[in-house]
Amino acid sequence: MNAQELRSKYVEFFKSKEHAQIQGKSLLPENDPTVLFTTAGMHPLVPYLLGEPHPAGNRLVDYQKCIRTGDIESVGDPSHLTFFEMLGNWSLGDYFKEGAIKMSFEFLTSPKWLGIPIEKLGVTVFQGDEIVPRDDESAKVWKELGIPENRIAYRPREDNWWGPAGATGPCGPDSEMFFDIGKEPCGPDCGPGCSCGKWLEIWNDVFMQYNKTAEGAYEPLARKCVDTGMGIERTVTILNGKKSVYDTEIFAPIIAAVEQAAKGSYTYGSDPEKDKSVRIISDHVRASTFVLGDPKAVTPSNVGAGYVLRRLIRRAVRHGRKLGIEDRLVLSPIAAVVVDQLKGPYPELVENRARIIGELDNEEQKFLETLQKGEHEFEKLLPNLIKDPRKIMSGRLAFKLYDTYGFPIELTEELAAEQGLKVNREEFDEAFKKHQELSRAGSEQIFKGGLSDHSETTTKYHTATHLLQKALRMVLGDHVAQKGSNITAERMRFDFSHGAPMTPEELAKVEAIVNEQIQRDLPVTMAVMDLEAAKASGAMALFGEKYESQVKVYTIGDFSKEVCGGPHVEHTGTMGTFKIQKEQSSSSGVRRIRAVLE
Repeated sequence: MNAQELRSKYVEFFKSKEHAQIQGKSLLPENDPTVLFTTAGMHPLVPYLLGEPHPAGNRLVDYQKCIRTGDIESVGDPSHLTFFEMLGNWSLGDYFKEGAIKMSFEFLTSPKWLGIPIEKLGVTVFQGDEIVPRDDESAKVWKELGIPENRIAYRPREDNWWGPAGATGPCGPDSEMFFDIGKEPCGPDCGPGCSCGKWLEIWNDVFMQYNKTAEGAYEPLARKCVDTGMGIERTVTILNGKKSVYDTEIFAPIIAAVEQAAKGSYTYGSDPEKDKSVRIISDHVRASTFVLGDPKAVTPSNVGAGYVLRRLIRRAVRHGRKLGIEDRLVLSPIAAVVVDQLKGPYPELVENRARIIGELDNEEQKFLETLQKGEHEFEKLLPNLIKDPRKIMSGRLAFKLYDTYGFPIELTEELAAEQGLKVNREEFDEAFKKHQELSRAGSEQIFKGGLSDHSETTTKYHTATHLLQKALRMVLGDHVAQKGSNITAERMRFDFSHGAPMTPEELAKVEAIVNEQIQRDLPVTMAVMDLEAAKASGAMALFGEKYESQVKVYTIGDFSKEVCGGPHVEHTGTMGTFKIQKEQSSSSGVRRIRAVLE
């Protein structure tokens, strides 16, 4: 079974179980300051898991593009990827543990669907602790379905518990499904969930049944939800008896394109270390293609999502050098293969092909110039290094090359070795660790909050984005359209299409219009209608966004009407005073406003 067949079967199965298919969303989360990318299928569903009614109903299914970079150093092993596709189904206050587990079991084992032999399956459930009891309910359902006791493992909170994403909010135990690849057990305690490699996780059912309070108490939720996720790449690997996600039809054409880029200097399968470089290039170009091809455009930069994108591209270039690829642009032809392969389920890749190719070529060229500068700086250091009788280059100097010029430590070590020198790697690693800790601390300050932070304050800011967009269109013209927003409990950030800096007079007008609507205490109402009717009624919708056939339309008095998922205030008089703090460029043709409610 290939990826397209799995994608189709999954959706077909859950449609047969009365689930409505919804559209996957952008890789860049809307109004979620906690993450740079959509890391799971549940991210776009958070408002609905928190209680907002979904226009498509209480049973949903979709496939979602995701990026996770927490395990970037593990990419290239049999199972880790930065970009992956997640299949998901949800129950919003409908079925719960028994229904979710029985559906999961049927899809996995029924000959009509995946047909996995039951003896190959193992599961984990939450073992309980002093706060929340053991999940015997899930274990009981699995036993009734035929999973024997010795293949049901009880695991602690760090393995079988989800959330809350912030300090408070919905959370609960989960039950994970594993495939036994046939490897010998690592010991007497080896069972589902063991990290030895015998058990490969393929699906996860999360049961949101508690609300964690600010006092640390876990209160049962009146409206319990189910959130599940199955990774396409790992499941295809299992169904086809492969040992690695990179051995599947998903990666075959991409790896062939990497070999083509190497122009015969390397053939995949001839050296384990270089094979890993091929896999890293394949993964990183695939991930970069999806980031650049997303409707909410991100370009390489030194901050946020742009920094992650830059790191992926440059890491791919660096591993290309290990295959003998130097001083020429090779990533964009590999990206073209990704676009052609996945243009069916993700048509935005075709729509944004020119941007993908152009940005990859531009960033690759910049990095090649960076490498040349780094080599030049190394040569300037060389006379003094050679004089040192210890023949050791300090880690401090190596880190300076890395931090100032972006020069990879591996290349510094390579150049040093050519001159009979060694690099003090321990000293470098210590400097690098301090650098990471400072970066992480900064990120925690930037992204403090939580997925569950649909507080009164953030709800006011979300409503303010509607007022701001309409005011901008009134002052600047109808070409203005939202290009993204980011909301925290402290401020709002709003990106919009406009080709020039705003004048002080224009900013003052926009601010006055927004505050006038707040002072009018306009009612905020919501109606569910089909997308075409919403557009016909004059409702604004985000350009490039994927919407369901049924959408929620929020109307703010006689002033604003937009397609939106929420949340919103009930009337504008509660919002306070709107104050623009800064207006600046975000990217070519896009401006950014930072504002607060006082």
